[in-house]
Amino acid sequence: MSDSMILVINCGSSSVKYQLINPVSEAVLAKGTVERIGEPSGIVTHSVDDADYTSEPVIADHQRALMLIDEAFDAHGPDLSAAGVRAVGHRVVHGGDKFSAPTVIDEAVESAIDALSPLAPLHNPGALMGIRAAREVHADVPHVAVFDTAFFADLPEAAYTYAIDSDLAKAHDIRRYGFHGTSHEYVSEMAAQALGKNTEELNQIVLHLGNGASASAIQAGRAIDTSMGLTPLEGLVMGTRSGDVDPSLHRYLGDQAGMSLDDIDAMLNKRSGLLGLSGVNDFRALMERRAGGDAAAELAFEVYARRIQKYVGGYLALLGRVDVLSFTAGVGEHNAGLRERVVSSLEPLGFVLDAARNTANRHGVSVISTDSSPTCVLVVPTNEELAIARATLTAVGG
Repeated sequence: MSDSMILVINCGSSSVKYQLINPVSEAVLAKGTVERIGEPSGIVTHSVDDADYTSEPVIADHQRALMLIDEAFDAHGPDLSAAGVRAVGHRVVHGGDKFSAPTVIDEAVESAIDALSPLAPLHNPGALMGIRAAREVHADVPHVAVFDTAFFADLPEAAYTYAIDSDLAKAHDIRRYGFHGTSHEYVSEMAAQALGKNTEELNQIVLHLGNGASASAIQAGRAIDTSMGLTPLEGLVMGTRSGDVDPSLHRYLGDQAGMSLDDIDAMLNKRSGLLGLSGVNDFRALMERRAGGDAAAELAFEVYARRIQKYVGGYLALLGRVDVLSFTAGVGEHNAGLRERVVSSLEPLGFVLDAARNTANRHGVSVISTDSSPTCVLVVPTNEELAIARATLTAVGG
């Protein structure tokens, strides 16, 4: 096998997703998930050669999770020792202003990721646990951190600066960082490739719409703005996250509802967005309720779409012109009704949808705008694991 194989690991606080992937050929030899870490019963799912293998062991911690992943490879293949694994790539959500590129991990990098945990308390600690466990289990190969924030590290100063006390902001590293950067960069590159262009020739808007959602404005290959900010809470409406709200909401709810900062933070992150508005955070369930005439689902859909519409319009103003608008991630790739609602509202600005193309079955990058549309509208499947694998191979000199 190729010596360019990369094991990609994406750790959460109680789960691990993984893929064994060749970033050159794009072949995925195996993938899987380890779920319910720290609970009485876990779930391990390993997929290889179109077959799925599932077990339900007790998974005490992330080190045990990584050992179970190795055991799944040993039991069901492929053989990791024969696969020629070049490196292990780790998704890390927050790199702060310390990391602007994929970085080979050592103890100093681990410490820096740990120090950034207050900026991403739901994400970085889990990633760090996975990194430490994986470096023990796979001690014979380099490990690379690929940061969600890296693509947005070069935002213009006016884009990343919040209008608060500048000394306070500097002292506590308060700025717009942006997230989903691996996806935004990958999608913008795939869009340019599909159109036979270089990214430097295009102004692009990318809409990453999943349970987490974000938008970016990309000028000649460089991100100049993005919707998520200091944390992944800011910006678009999401599955359980509110996106933009009045900053005084915290004070108001504290005074009027007696809620603590922790209560408010949990509400905005876990019980808001589509879930807070409609009772469901899965977009497919939302569409079913909407089709059945559910008023709350209809309102949630409109709030969600209107927020996207506002961001696209704002980014058009920043960019001056938009050559490409791309929809990606679970909702963006699979919900034609949402795409129709958003693009039709933008028609006066030069985004003209082709209804048949929008609803057609597709594979790969697809044009869904008319041939005469001033802006090309695309559906671009994202592939963050492939992007992480490519970045990892580059970082280790492959």
